[in-house]
Amino acid sequence: MRAQTPQPAAPSPPAQPAPLPRRRIRLQPFDLRADQITDIKVCLRPFRAMGPRFDVEHVGNKLVFHNYGHGGSGWSLSWGSASVVVEKVSTTLQRKVAVIGCGIIGLTTALTAQRAGFDVTIYTKDLLPRTRSVRANGSWTPDSRISLTAPAGPEFADLWERMARISWATYRDYLGLPGNPVEFIEHFSLSDRPFDAPHEERPDGRTGDYASTGMPQHGSEFARYSGRIKDIVPAAEELTPAESPFAAPYAKRGSLMLYNFASYGHLLMSEFFQAGGHVVIREFHDPSELTSLPEKVIINCPGYAARDWWNDKSLIPVRGQTAWLPPRPDLPYGLHYHGASAVSKTDGLMVQAYDLDNEGEMGSVGNSFEHPDRSESERAIKVLADLFARSPISEG
Repeated sequence: MRAQTPQPAAPSPPAQPAPLPRRRIRLQPFDLRADQITDIKVCLRPFRAMGPRFDVEHVGNKLVFHNYGHGGSGWSLSWGSASVVVEKVSTTLQRKVAVIGCGIIGLTTALTAQRAGFDVTIYTKDLLPRTRSVRANGSWTPDSRISLTAPAGPEFADLWERMARISWATYRDYLGLPGNPVEFIEHFSLSDRPFDAPHEERPDGRTGDYASTGMPQHGSEFARYSGRIKDIVPAAEELTPAESPFAAPYAKRGSLMLYNFASYGHLLMSEFFQAGGHVVIREFHDPSELTSLPEKVIINCPGYAARDWWNDKSLIPVRGQTAWLPPRPDLPYGLHYHGASAVSKTDGLMVQAYDLDNEGEMGSVGNSFEHPDRSESERAIKVLADLFARSPISEG
């Protein structure tokens, strides 16, 4: 029996160099002081438990297509929402369309209709700069109080995903333009507890749910859909305490898409007029007034105003307030911590109290108080100023 020739041992793989330790992220702090406030804005988000309204109805000889009730997701879903409605309008034989409202939903709907070949007139009480839309925070929050899981039903998730993907793709066309109408900034999420720890919502004696009371009672009732588009939205990375420039034990860093109201709004209005659009300043008080319009097809985009002028009591107000400090274009980042957030935008450093009282999604639900509360903004500023004061934020 022939002896086997020993085979040479396979070469060992080359040793991989140990990864270099990552250094602390270097940032400059925001100058957060209450005496720097230049403006305080309040918006009422138009929330509907079953999601935005897209049904169609007749008013006299007019065909009215509804497009309102987007909660805190109007800016994010505007282009997708417009696409859904204009696709329905395209089945009519009419080429002249009236759009009611010039907030972000109305304006993007008008532009989408123009791109589909319609002759569009906007009827509105106010142009975009004076609408509730520009009192929002203007960042990518596509499932922020967009619906309640049970009333919306499982079929709404597919519609939401379609709207979110269309909007995301459309916003990408506005990146890199002069004035940064749409941009990405670095954003930090900070916490004193692990991010996967359950949120301990303060109950305030609330009982029941939307089905039994007609009003959401717990944050767990709100739908969550963002996981359906995680393949296109940049994921955040967790930071170690050695990397994070903030004095919070848990930190994530990601990219946030935001909309700079002045440049983005000017760009949209210019595009509308350049495409031959018309605007008529007019306030409506009753749906029957639509019968006087020359257009037979109307797209109704009034936002929260639909609660009164269309008598739609399914709309639930969700109050939101932002404080504005002088712009810091040299500090293009944002953060949120302990229910307060700050975002550096081209038109100002925006500070918002979104959950100072640990109410989660229930904060300000049902609150229609539309006047500024300076103390609320000052509390948010103090939370973040205290964070900066104890953070090694400017160290290398």
